[in-house]
Amino acid sequence: MLYYLFDYLTQLDVPGARLMTYLTFRSGVAFVLALVLAIFMGRYIIDRLQLMQVGEIVRNLDLEGQTKKTGTPTMGGIIIILSIVLPCLLVGHLSNAYMILMLIATVWLGLIGFLDDYKKIQKHNKDGIKGKYKIIGQVGIALILAASMYYNHNMVTVANTEVVSEETGRVEEVIYTSEPNKTPETTLPFIKNNNFNYSWLTSWMGSGAEVGGWIVFFLIAVFLVTATSNGANLNDGLDGMCAGLSAVAGVALAIMAYLGGNVVYSAYLNIMYIPGSGELMVYMAAFVGALIGFLWYNAYPAQVFMGDTGSLTLGGIIAVFAILIHKELLLPILCALFYIEDLSVMIQVLYFKKTGGRRIFKMAPLHHHFQKPGNAGIDALIQRPLGVIPEAKIVTRFWIIGIILAVITFVTLKIR
Repeated sequence: MLYYLFDYLTQLDVPGARLMTYLTFRSGVAFVLALVLAIFMGRYIIDRLQLMQVGEIVRNLDLEGQTKKTGTPTMGGIIIILSIVLPCLLVGHLSNAYMILMLIATVWLGLIGFLDDYKKIQKHNKDGIKGKYKIIGQVGIALILAASMYYNHNMVTVANTEVVSEETGRVEEVIYTSEPNKTPETTLPFIKNNNFNYSWLTSWMGSGAEVGGWIVFFLIAVFLVTATSNGANLNDGLDGMCAGLSAVAGVALAIMAYLGGNVVYSAYLNIMYIPGSGELMVYMAAFVGALIGFLWYNAYPAQVFMGDTGSLTLGGIIAVFAILIHKELLLPILCALFYIEDLSVMIQVLYFKKTGGRRIFKMAPLHHHFQKPGNAGIDALIQRPLGVIPEAKIVTRFWIIGIILAVITFVTLKIR
């Protein structure tokens, strides 16, 4: 809303009004607004949750300090969602298709998580809505995303082409086609000329290869949205861990969105140019600011938990954002810890059923493995580390790994 107000003031030649036309300025404002909202509004929401007795239900898993968390206010994801949406409504370009989709995804995923938390509180146990309903909701937003990218004429890419010198064999410049393309293209990491069209996988379909490529794209979008959303949900088991990892991923994605939405930087890095996608930097600035503000209360020892309202939303936001900027195949690097959490649970359950009670890890998801002592009567293949690692140290180490993964993800744009 402020974007349009300042746009009007710019037409009237009001001094300083042109600042709001700069993407970096609006991103900075969104970040600060989200941070301030999360801190000050967060205190009010936490107090309200306490009055409503919306407390976390903690099962006794014999983990250090676990029982102390019982009754801590949950559903704090409301703080994150409001701190993202409000700054975007204020300083975002609301006619931008990318911004609209991110706001829809945020509210959509937040509602799924909210319903899950509400059911848990209502039943006074850890059983929320059925898993199939969560999947249906996640598939639904992936379908909206894919359909929008297919039908919306404003959501296009411009392919980059190298001009190679005949004398030196080196790339002299990168040029872009004059006509924007609507093709199911993405970016492959560590590969030269790393634009990859999913239609290559369906080339056997002949004239229907392009449509087949979009179908493959949709299936990948569904998988990534569900896997990342559920991975973040599983990762949210220690104070501050999911919020911190999501903020790190958000910074990397914000940089990639800015570079891909700027024709000069896109040419320098030799990556596809995505007109209009730079607006996503405003959204992600609010996302990161909201998470840092939320950590004011969620850092160890947590005064509030985000609940599924937050964790399901955060993972889904990261996946949807990466898909919109055509960097979805970089998610296995950027969000490796979320996927490892997913895999640790699946491996543990399958092995437990197959062996009649034996385990791979001392406990799953993986972060709880480090909270259990080794060789203490737990029938697990992996007993190390033998000692219990304090919760705060586990979280910090996961953050460090997340930062390393984010750096690796970012440098894939240049290293091929």
